[in-house]
Amino acid sequence: MVLDNDSKHDRRGRRSINGQIGLKVPADVVHAKCRPYLHHGRPARIAGRMVDSDFSIIAQYQAEFRGITEYYQLAFNRHRFRRLKYAMEMSLTKTLAQKHRTTVPKVYRRYRAVLQTDLGPRKGLRVTVERGDGRPPLVAEWGGISLKGRAKVTRLDDQPRRVWNGDRTELLQRLLADVCELCGSRTDVEVHHIRHLKDLNVKGRPKRSTWARTMAARRRKTLVVCRRCHEDIHAGRPTGNSSRRTALESRVR
Repeated sequence: MVLDNDSKHDRRGRRSINGQIGLKVPADVVHAKCRPYLHHGRPARIAGRMVDSDFSIIAQYQAEFRGITEYYQLAFNRHRFRRLKYAMEMSLTKTLAQKHRTTVPKVYRRYRAVLQTDLGPRKGLRVTVERGDGRPPLVAEWGGISLKGRAKVTRLDDQPRRVWNGDRTELLQRLLADVCELCGSRTDVEVHHIRHLKDLNVKGRPKRSTWARTMAARRRKTLVVCRRCHEDIHAGRPTGNSSRRTALESRVR
């Protein structure tokens, strides 16, 4: 856009920006970017991320905020993204608070850190995952991104790649183990999925089966099972060692 501001003067008292070309962050862009983190106009948790690890949650929020702000890094009014930062930070802390059944102030106390940036130390959040074997730890941080305009473009990407959560890695390790988590069989191992964890605790239903209790205890929407246990689950039959015992007893009789 062409800048026009008669009140902006240089040291000599002359109008300094009139007629110049400048990049501006539109107000509707700020509103659109804030919308995924709001509920009824207020910052809210994102339930779909509560099953992720703390490292993945913070890394995903940081990647999204960095991608949006760096896309407009040449804009002269990047300070408008302060509203987005507030909405995302509150959504982040509320997601972590709901995940750990605690409060937002306790989340701040647990993950508060001083981040070292090019503009000096800044307050933020940090999660560190130790890996052992002499390898450096994995670190995810929230904050430390300046909203000042830049004269040089480094990267333009307002749609960052998804940060895969720890559940994906855990599920891969469970599949590589090639063992049914109900009966211990190593034959035709596959994965049973459910849509929501809340479906395991529906009032009025009879006593939960073994596979449902296992998933509820682990708070996982996936269960690695063999083909026979998988068929038993969908058919409503007992699974695991209990189904094997029942089958043997029926044959003896």
